[in-house]
Order: sequence, then C-alpha cells, then structure tokens
Amino acid sequence: MPQLDLATLFDGIAAAVPDRPALLWRGAVRTFADTADRTRRLARVLRAHGLGRADRACEPWESPHDHLALYLHNGPEYLEGLVGAHKARVAPFNVNYRYTGPELAGLFGDARPAAILYHARFGPALASVLPGLEREPLLLCVHDESGTPPLPGALDYETALAGAPDGPLDTAPDPDDLHILYTGGTTGLPKGVLWRIGDLLSGPLGLVRRDQTPFSGTAEAVERAVESRTRVLVAPPMMHGTGTWSALGAWCGGAAVVLPDRTDGLDPADLLRTAERTGATRVSLVGDAFARPILAELERGGYTLPRLRTLLNSGASIGPDVKKRILALLPHARIVDVLGSSESGFAVVRRRPEDRSFTPAPGAGVVSADRTRFLEPGDDELGWVAKAGTIPLGYLNDAARTAATFPVVAGRRVVVAGDRARFLADGTVAVHGRDATTINTGGEKVFAEEVEDVLRGLPGVADALVVGRPSERWGTEIVAVLRVAADGPSDDALRDGCAARLARYKIPKAFVRTDAGLRLPNGKADYAAARALAG
Repeated sequence: MPQLDLATLFDGIAAAVPDRPALLWRGAVRTFADTADRTRRLARVLRAHGLGRADRACEPWESPHDHLALYLHNGPEYLEGLVGAHKARVAPFNVNYRYTGPELAGLFGDARPAAILYHARFGPALASVLPGLEREPLLLCVHDESGTPPLPGALDYETALAGAPDGPLDTAPDPDDLHILYTGGTTGLPKGVLWRIGDLLSGPLGLVRRDQTPFSGTAEAVERAVESRTRVLVAPPMMHGTGTWSALGAWCGGAAVVLPDRTDGLDPADLLRTAERTGATRVSLVGDAFARPILAELERGGYTLPRLRTLLNSGASIGPDVKKRILALLPHARIVDVLGSSESGFAVVRRRPEDRSFTPAPGAGVVSADRTRFLEPGDDELGWVAKAGTIPLGYLNDAARTAATFPVVAGRRVVVAGDRARFLADGTVAVHGRDATTINTGGEKVFAEEVEDVLRGLPGVADALVVGRPSERWGTEIVAVLRVAADGPSDDALRDGCAARLARYKIPKAFVRTDAGLRLPNGKADYAAARALAG
C-alpha cells in the first residue's frame, strides 16, 4: 500500500475544502486555502536559501535533510512551520523553550539547524548560542507581545512570506522524508527521534481507515477528511509530541485546530471559554496537571459545552476521582487515556474510566524482560510494552541508542521505550511504569507511577511525585514530594492511605511538601525538580 506524505495530503485537503476553517485563534479564522498558501510561501523562502534534502543514502540514525528549528510558543506559525518545512523537504524539529543556554546549545549542537523559526521573546537566549553553531542558520522572527526586536540578520516572518518567490515549488515531497521529534529529556538528555513522515501519519497521527488498514492513497485520505466536523482544542505545548500530534492529526484528518488565547501556560478559564466559543469537540490533555485545574474551573460553573465529546489524555495519568467528577459535569463526553512515547506513538489505549488495564494498539504487545520473545496473554511475567509496524528509524546521531531501543525480537523490529507491563489473560496490558522511574529499595522494585496514583487519589493531595534518595538501611528509600492543601493530610494519614492499597515496602519513608510546581509545561512529571526537593 502506498504511504502518505504531509505536504501532498494537506494541499489535497485544502483543494477539496478550501473555505473550511483550519485554525481558530484569538477570534481569527484561517482557512485551509489560506494555510496552504502560507505554508507554500514558507517553503519557497526555505528553498530560496538553498535548503532541502540531499540525495544520499543514510544509516537509520542519520538525516539527509537540512533542519528547521521551531522555537515557538503555540500559534499559527508553529503549524505552518511543520507543514512548510515538509513542502520544502526540510526536516522540522521541536525546541523546548524552557531550555537555558547550555541546554539550548546542546540541542542545537546535536540537531544542527539550518534555519530557526522563533518568537521574538526568545531572541536573547538564541543570541547566546548562535556563535557556537557550525553554520550560520537562516533566522525567521515572529513578532510577539514582548516587543523584543529581531536579532541582527533575522528576517521578519510575515515580510518574508509576503515577498516569497512566485511559481511552483521545485520539490517532490515523499513519505520517506523525515520529521524529527526531540524527547523531553525528563530522565536524561533529549534525543532526536527520526520518524519517516509516512509512518508518523499512519501511526501516531492515526491516518488509517476505521478498520485500521492503510488508505489506498492521498485521494482516499482526502475523501475521508472531507467528512470531518471535528474541532480539536490543543491545550499542551506543541514543543512536545502530544501537542504536535494532536494538532497535526487534526489537520490531516480535515479538522479545525483550536488554540486557547493564552499560549504560554495553562489558563483553565481561558481554555474552557475558548472551547465554548468555538464549539470544540475534542480537547487534548496531559494528566492531572491539566485535568485538576480544568475540573476546578468546571465546578465553578457557567460553561456550556454541548459539542465536547472527547477528552484525549496522554503523557501522564488522571486520578480516578478526578475523572469521575469531570464526567459527572460532562456526561456527554468520555475520557480516553493513551500511553506511549515519542518513540512509539500511542502503544496502548484505555477508553473507559473504570478500566485499570489498557488495550494494545495495532502492532503493540509485550516482550519478555530479556527482550528475546513476545509474551502471550496470561503469561505471568513482567516484561516490556513493545510496538512493531509504524515506528521510527532511530535516534539522530546515536547508533548505540538506536540499537538498544529498536531491537529485533523474533524476527520483527520493535520499539521498546521503557514501560514495564504484564500481558493479562483477557488480552489487555497492565502497565506498571517507566523503567527510568523504577526505584530499587531493599531488594524490591517500586514503580513510582503506581505510588503516585495512590497518593494523588487521597483527599487534600493536589499532586505527587515519587523519587528515590540514598539510604544507609535500604540503599535507596522511597520519598514522596507533594503539593497539598493548607489543611492537607498529615504524614500518618498519608501512610494509612497508602497502606490501604500498597504493599508495605512501597509506602514512602518520607513526605516532602512543596508549593513549587512539579510539572513541565507539557504536564509531564518534572522528576529533576522532585529529586532536588527530596534532597
């Protein structure tokens, strides 16, 4: 079956439904035709500066493309950058706007950007690392509310698009063109995951038929997109996979993307007003860090959301009590939990709030602890979530990590991103937690996420992360870092609450309270902050 490419698919949808809204933001509407034109103009700017794809063979951890850095808050330009890059056969990659100078320098040293599309407010941080780059990149500055002037030599984004050369593009985008997604680096240095755009579309972005078989080609995918009446409100930052995939998946399915007015952080009142005003049908979330503030705002009342049907959650868990209370306020909606990673896409799915285990996505399963065989349902063995089929090629510039994360098991190349799991007799998967957050204490393994879920379900606990710290007695002891209400539970109450659901060795030995945030901008756990607080 032929695969799709982003550039051709987007232009096909724009030709079929030119006047359909593609983006709604701050009261403005951009149609698919408008966006197709703007992304074509961006591609011409990139091509006019000599950027594109080289005609050479590469190893799975290499890229033949020039790279475009997207150093932006959410906004039209982020999505235009993604599509425009692919039209120019330039590989886009995400930049975490929270990175400090050394972190930013490390990222750019690995990614080697040939062009950087950036919001003006990030100019000073960018200026500090530009002298250390191997090549002088093309700079495209997007004006913002900061009033920061463009860097010397930078092109004004809107002016560059308006003056882009006329005529057709001299490119032929291909499903083999690369899309680079840098991992968040919450448990180590960020790594650039190399996705073929054809695999990304049919995998994480879900561009397949309802029976999960591939489309016959672009024409069939466009025909399906024409049927869409969906409006997807993207809450997480697009500098992470959840935000990017939610938005791109919407566009490639013919849906409108909706952005909250505020894009530099979560404002639940703004998000719900935006959902109400635009008639959003789906909202993407990242765990309790998003769900709890949204719940509190819903409970204040005053919102009418009759079109909202799906809350799509990924990247972190939502506590059972929080789910129950949200669904009581939105009885016409459902919460769908998806678990995956930058390397695997969505590996397992949970569609009902009462379910504790997950249903494997197509190509997903569980492999043995030694990664030599696939487990069968009912095998009483702790293994790893694995996924075959539409998976990345590897990590940019890293042959060793590519080989370790993408092994061949029983003749099939899979991705093993590090989630521990059991394959249950009913064919579902019980996920225990990330290996990177597994704590060995007194000879026992404790999965941090399991303890965190219990703690976040206790009255008065707003958030919790569990980490290990050195201990003479245990080697490593379990410590919980908590955000609690002013009149929150005592240590004894916390221990009692854990004891009702956890084995004794899993109960934290200490509880550290903090008013500081424990989440990254995408809602995922900030374990570095928690470890610093734990001492």
